[in-house]
Amino acid sequence: MADRPNIILIMTDQQRYDSIAALGFPHVSTPNLDRMVEDGVAFTECHITAPSCVPSRASLFTGYYPHTTGVLANGQAWQHTWVERLRESGYRCVNVGKMHTIPYESDSGFHERYVVENKDRYMEGRWFFDEWDKALAAHGLVKQQREQYRERPDYRTRLGAFDWELPEALHSDAFVGNMAKWWVNTYPPTEPLFLQVGFPGPHPPFDPPARYSAPYLRANDLPLPKPTREELDGLHPALQEKRRHDVEVDHDSVAWSLDPSPDQMHRVWAHYLGNVTLIDDKVGELLGALRERGYLEDAVVIFTSDHGECLGEHGLIQKWSMYDVVTRVPTIIWSTAGRFPGGRRVEGQCQLFDLGPTILELAGLTPPADFEARSLLPALEGRDWTPRTHVFCEQAGDVALGGVEFITGVRSDGWKLVHFKGSAEGQLFDLASDPAEVRNLWSDPAHLEKRRELLDAIREWLIDSAYRTRDLHAACR
Repeated sequence: MADRPNIILIMTDQQRYDSIAALGFPHVSTPNLDRMVEDGVAFTECHITAPSCVPSRASLFTGYYPHTTGVLANGQAWQHTWVERLRESGYRCVNVGKMHTIPYESDSGFHERYVVENKDRYMEGRWFFDEWDKALAAHGLVKQQREQYRERPDYRTRLGAFDWELPEALHSDAFVGNMAKWWVNTYPPTEPLFLQVGFPGPHPPFDPPARYSAPYLRANDLPLPKPTREELDGLHPALQEKRRHDVEVDHDSVAWSLDPSPDQMHRVWAHYLGNVTLIDDKVGELLGALRERGYLEDAVVIFTSDHGECLGEHGLIQKWSMYDVVTRVPTIIWSTAGRFPGGRRVEGQCQLFDLGPTILELAGLTPPADFEARSLLPALEGRDWTPRTHVFCEQAGDVALGGVEFITGVRSDGWKLVHFKGSAEGQLFDLASDPAEVRNLWSDPAHLEKRRELLDAIREWLIDSAYRTRDLHAACR
C-alpha cells in the first residue's frame, strides 16, 4: 500500500485548451495551473470522445467509447464506473462537485459524494436539490438561473454573460472549491485517497463575480472570433440549424445571436475567462490544503475538462460540434515523489478516456482487457509510448442538435473528417494548412481520396470496437 499514490482528479466543465496561459494563451491569468504545466506533463493533443457532458464523462469513467456505453447524448442514464475498482482495492474515494451521473446521486464507486450539478438545470433534473442548492437555501437565497435572468431587460443581448451578484462564496465554482478544501481539512487523514473534484464552470451561464471579469473587460487584445460570411454560409446544414436553434432556445441562459457585435463577444469572453481565473484560484487553495495535510507527499494530480466551447468561433456557441475548440481539452498531470519527470509536453494524440486506465495503473491495478481506453503511464514515465494515429468523437442528436441524428468525427495528425448520418455533406479539414478549420474540403475533387481514407478509418474503428467489446456485449444478454 505504501507505494500507491494519492490521486486527485480535478475536472472543469466546458473549458477550452487555449484558456491557460502556460498552454499558449497569454491573455488569461492562471498562475496555479501554469505551475502545474511547468512542473508536470501536459498532453497537448488530448481529445474527447463526445462533445457534450454526459457521454464524455460516461466514456471517461468507464473506459469505453460512447457507442459502446450506449450513452450518446445528455440526459441518458449511466452510473457504474472504474472508481468501483479503486474502492474495492482500498482507496478512499470521494467526489466533490460535478460528475454528471444519471441519476445524479448514484454512488458510482465513491464512499462519499457531495454532488453539485449544472449551474442552470432547467428541464433535466430541475427539481433535484444538490449541495449547492441546499447551501443557498440555508442562506435564504435562490441561485441565479434562467427564470431570474429572463426578467432582465438586456437578457437577450448579454449572450449568457452575467455578473454573480450573490455572495462570492456561494458561486458554484467557489462553493465546490471551498467544499473540497473543507473535506481535506476536516476528514481524518486517510490514504490512499482518490479525490475527484468537479467544477461546474466555465460552462454557461458565464457568470463569475464582477471582480474576475473586470480585468478582461478592460483588456483590448483578446483574440475575439470573427467568422466570415463565407464560412457561415458554408456550414453544414445541421450546424446552420443549430445556430438558428440557439437563437430561439436559450439553453443554459444563453440567448445566442446570429450576428453578435464585437462588444457582445468581448463581454462573453471576459466573463468566460473570469470564470477560468476563479477556478484557478480555487485549484491553488485546494492544492495548498492537500499539501498542509500531507497528501501531496506522494500524489498524482490530474487537471482536465470534459470538452471545450466554441465561444462564437464558426458562428457557434457551446459544444455539440467536432471543431478542435470543442474536442481538444487541457490535460495536465503533475506528481510528487519523483514518480515521473516533469516540465514536459507530450504532443502525440490521445483521448480523454485514456485517463481511466492510467489512474488504475497508478493505483497498482490492471485495467480490463476489453477497455477501449489506453493507459498514458508509459508516456508519463518516459517509456516507449505509441500515440493514437486517429482519435474519434461521436454524438447523437441532442437538445441543441436537432438537425441530425448522429455525428462521427475522426482526426489524424494532419486531417479531420466529420460524418453526418443521413447527409451527403460532411466536413473535411487539412489541419496543417487550415488549423482554424475554416475551409471545408469535403467536396473538393482533389481530396476525395483523403475523404475515403478517413471514412475507412471510421469503419475499421467501429469493427475493431465491436470485436474488442464482444464479451461486454455478451454479458448484457
